[in-house]
Amino acid sequence: MTFKLLILVPEGRNDTSYIRAMPEKLRSKIPSIEVSLVDSTEKAKELIADMDAAFGDMQPELFERAKKLKWIACPQAGPREGYYHKALVESSVVVTNTREIYNDHISAQIMAYILSFSRGLHLYLADQMKHRWNPGYGVIHLPGSTALVVGVGGIGNETARLCSEFGMRVIGVDPRLDIAPEWISELLKPNDLHIVLPKSDFVVVTVPETPDTQGMFAENEFKVMKKSSILINIGRGRTVVLNDLVSALESGEIGGAALDVFEKEPLPANHKLWGMTNVMLTPHVAGIGPYLEDRRSELFIENCIRFSEGKELLNIVDKSNWY
Repeated sequence: MTFKLLILVPEGRNDTSYIRAMPEKLRSKIPSIEVSLVDSTEKAKELIADMDAAFGDMQPELFERAKKLKWIACPQAGPREGYYHKALVESSVVVTNTREIYNDHISAQIMAYILSFSRGLHLYLADQMKHRWNPGYGVIHLPGSTALVVGVGGIGNETARLCSEFGMRVIGVDPRLDIAPEWISELLKPNDLHIVLPKSDFVVVTVPETPDTQGMFAENEFKVMKKSSILINIGRGRTVVLNDLVSALESGEIGGAALDVFEKEPLPANHKLWGMTNVMLTPHVAGIGPYLEDRRSELFIENCIRFSEGKELLNIVDKSNWY
């Protein structure tokens, strides 16, 4: 099937070479495709009315001009706030995303946090910077500990597998999954979260931001967690209420936290979290790693082939839940 595709290159980004290479790659796979690549929303507005599919950020003022659009390929797994605007959610347009391409990179970052806390490496590193010899920080024996993975999608599932390889007992919480993978000993729904929080030594949050997950971890959740438990969030910043987290850390309600995402980014320089010795902070880098551009391109090209052949697309999003 011949179709017209609009590729909107993100404005203000330097890493766009893989996007600019897409038209040639697509034409070699789908000779009948008509591809238009544009560098601005204004240029996209001139073309969108006649397009069958689009790659990029279809903001409301652009989307309202789309008359024939059937599919939007979102370049991210979890796009900016407002990407799934009302008109898009209520439309019949199919949206796909790039979930699954980050599984290995992000799960490796999670394990780095877990291993650091289990051996006190975050504390020894702080001592090293002060030229201080201070042996004797506590150890969390992983084969005797429990990891709670909240969100057992691609990243959560791979994290669960890696935790089990270290001998940890793994509990999963997920709204969609009904059958637990072999490395997850117990699988529950989000309504049962408070049942398993008191059992968990590490609470790993991988969920995307959705209407249901905003503020998912706040005062009530921290109060039922183990006093020694470690919270890890690599999903989306707004799933954890930072003021409540700071209070829980200061009062000793939980043992520590490792965060790669935050309610506000960059995290303000005067935020209390920066000075806490039982906290590890990284600047939204868990997804960084090799092969991502190749994976994005391969996924998009495969979906273009499927679209041209009238087949079901990969990574279809539940628009009302944003993932």
